[in-house]
Amino acid sequence: MRIAVPNKGRLHEPTIDLLERAGLHLENGADRKLYADTVDPGVTVLFARAADIPEYVADGAADLGITGFDQVQEARVDNVSELLDLEFGRCRLVLAAPEDGGIDGVDDLAGKTVATEFPNITADFFAETGIDPDIVEVSGATELTPHVEMADAIVDITSTGTTLKMNRLAVVEEVLASSVRLFGREDVLDDPKVDEVRTALGSVKQAEGKRYLMMNVPQDRLEAVRDVIPGLGGPTVMDIADDEDGEKVAVHAVVDESDVFETITAVKEAGASDILVTEIERLVE
Repeated sequence: MRIAVPNKGRLHEPTIDLLERAGLHLENGADRKLYADTVDPGVTVLFARAADIPEYVADGAADLGITGFDQVQEARVDNVSELLDLEFGRCRLVLAAPEDGGIDGVDDLAGKTVATEFPNITADFFAETGIDPDIVEVSGATELTPHVEMADAIVDITSTGTTLKMNRLAVVEEVLASSVRLFGREDVLDDPKVDEVRTALGSVKQAEGKRYLMMNVPQDRLEAVRDVIPGLGGPTVMDIADDEDGEKVAVHAVVDESDVFETITAVKEAGASDILVTEIERLVE
C-alpha cells in the first residue's frame, strides 16, 4: 500500500507527525527522499508536491494520498474518493478584490479579470454564479496582480487573512473551505489495508483533546461519581485486585480535556480518591 504525502511546505511536518502517532513510523526518514518504508512492511510512503498527490493516486503511482481538499478539487480527478477529514491545514479559498476598487460582489466581476492558482475551482465557482470573467492562471504572488493591473480580483488561499490585509485586499466571497483529507483510489477501497490505515489515522484524531481518568471509588459512592463524569458513554467500573472486602471499585473514563479540571473537583467531592489523569495517544471507537 503506497501513501503519497506532501514532500515540503506547511502540510509536510503535520502529516509526518500524524503518521508517526498513528504507528506508521518511517524507518529511513523523510528528508530528501522520494519514498520511505514504514514499520508496517505493507505500507510505503511516497513524497510528492501537495498539488500532484491527487494525480499520483488517480494514476496508480500511489493508492492513498494525504493532501488538501482544495488540491483534489482543483485536480478534477474522478476515480478518487475521500476517506477521512484529518482536520488540520484548515484554510479558505476566497474571492478578494482591492479594498477601494469598487468590487463589492460577484456580479461586479462581469467582463473583468480574475487571477488565481486554482483555475478549475475558480471556473466552477463562477459557472454556478452565471458570471463569466476572464480567468488568468498565475503561479505565485497572486495577491499582487490587482496592483500591477494584471487582474481586477483574485481567488486565493487564506488562513488568517493577514496577507490579504497587507496587500489591501478585501474578501468578497468564500469560494471553498479546505482541510487536509485522506483520499483513496476507488479500485483499492476494499483492500483491508486501506481500512487499517484509515482506522489508525482516525484513532489519532479521535484521541485529540481527550484525557483518560482513573480513580478508586467506594461502592456506596459509585452512583454519585457516575453522575458527575462527562465523556464517551458511561465510565468503566472494575474490581480492585487487592481489595478483598470489595469496598472500592476502579472507575475509568474518557473525558474532554476542557472538562478535566471541573471533573476532578466533582469526582473528588463525590467520594473518589487516587485520581490519575493521562494523555491518550489513540482512541478507536
